[in-house]
Amino acid sequence: MEDERLQYFKQRLINEKARVRSLINQLKQNGVINSNSEMASEISFYDNHPSDTATELFDMEKGLALRANEMSIIKKIQSALKSIENHTYGKCKSCGNDIIEERLEFIPYAENCVACENDLADKKPAEQNDRPVEEDLLGTTFRYSSNGGEVGIGAEDTYMVVDRFNELDDIIEYYDDDDEGGYVEAIEKISNEQYKNQLPD
Repeated sequence: MEDERLQYFKQRLINEKARVRSLINQLKQNGVINSNSEMASEISFYDNHPSDTATELFDMEKGLALRANEMSIIKKIQSALKSIENHTYGKCKSCGNDIIEERLEFIPYAENCVACENDLADKKPAEQNDRPVEEDLLGTTFRYSSNGGEVGIGAEDTYMVVDRFNELDDIIEYYDDDDEGGYVEAIEKISNEQYKNQLPD
């Protein structure tokens, strides 16, 4: 890469580093990064509602994740600035080929070429595929009958069972209810009138 282009990218990296540091300072000022300061100042969490504690924990983790992301960008920028001094800027760290300038224009601290970055991304599990191992054993609860022709109850069968129940003439006799009033416990049979009568005058 020509010296003029190297100086151009060096200035881009310096500007990007200043922007990221400014963003980190803004996150600190808005209390996004240090959101656990209020949480940590309490002696006990006993009187806190669980949802308040969960919200504070979520805010703290979000702040830490944002800070970690910005710090990783700063490290990549510093590494790119060193590579300019070593005359290795614009070379892919994986394969050693030149990174196209369009990519460097978009991400001046890019470490890999597009092909190597795609290979690395393919090796990482996508979030939608990064599911708990238990799901492999549990399988899918409802399947459509057109899905492999497996014998068993499917989505259509479930609908037909519910529809058949709705067509019953006398749904009440479908339930096993020993008590004539539908009460669960004997105390529920006490009426308001009986309750008022037993109160002292």
